[in-house]
Amino acid sequence: MAEAKKRYAVVTGANKGIGLETVRQLASNGITVVLTARDEKRGLEAFDKLKESGLSGEVVFHQLDVADPASVASLADFIKTQFGKLDILVNNAGIGGVILDADAFKASENSGGGEGANIDWTWTKFLTETYPLTEECLQINYYGKLANIPSDWVKGVFSDSEYLTEERVDEVLTQLLKDFKEGSIESKGWPVFPAYRVSKAAINAYTRILAKKYPNFRINSVCPGYVKTDINFNTGILSVAVGAASVLKLALLPSDGPSGLFVRSEVSCA
Repeated sequence: MAEAKKRYAVVTGANKGIGLETVRQLASNGITVVLTARDEKRGLEAFDKLKESGLSGEVVFHQLDVADPASVASLADFIKTQFGKLDILVNNAGIGGVILDADAFKASENSGGGEGANIDWTWTKFLTETYPLTEECLQINYYGKLANIPSDWVKGVFSDSEYLTEERVDEVLTQLLKDFKEGSIESKGWPVFPAYRVSKAAINAYTRILAKKYPNFRINSVCPGYVKTDINFNTGILSVAVGAASVLKLALLPSDGPSGLFVRSEVSCA
């Protein structure tokens, strides 16, 4: 009977940051968690850290590249064989889709160069965007925030809940890649950091699609706030513990809880 009540979870991109802390908090709640990471060495190092904190009995490691169908299938087979079910899936894996000049950025932060400035303008000075990076970002962040997307067409597609489909979301992403390749991102009204922002908006839209398609599941997306992680060179204002706590609130919803929601942290989201 106790085994039947046992819960199992998977957290993607879990070798550091919010992902690793989410694994820690889920395991602390008595849930068996599969810690996954694209880089096996880094994933095992993260697993060892949790072992040292006494959570080894609740955590296992499995390599996962969310952009590789074979890797995804391997994890699915592992879950089916080892546990026979999956109760919680936290899709945390993601990338920024840009190359950041870290030294110049840190120097600007230390000198107060970004203080009081528009955050988009401040970051743009140190960023390099390329078509391959944009394509990879969409693939990992989506395929594996509407307020930030000025294009009326994109807002219309993502906000039209009655006619929202995977095909319409794919149409938006295809158009973004086309406009990027043609150098018309700015003239077409796409936002700064288009790959990252549009991929996040797309996953929010996909959340609503899945929630409608599978009414017996609780499927939601969450913005944990501006958390101190490697992706922003720890310039965030929230700890990973606070960020992961927002994830846990949704991951541990009861079976009759809400679904199809985009939940913002009480502290600002980028």
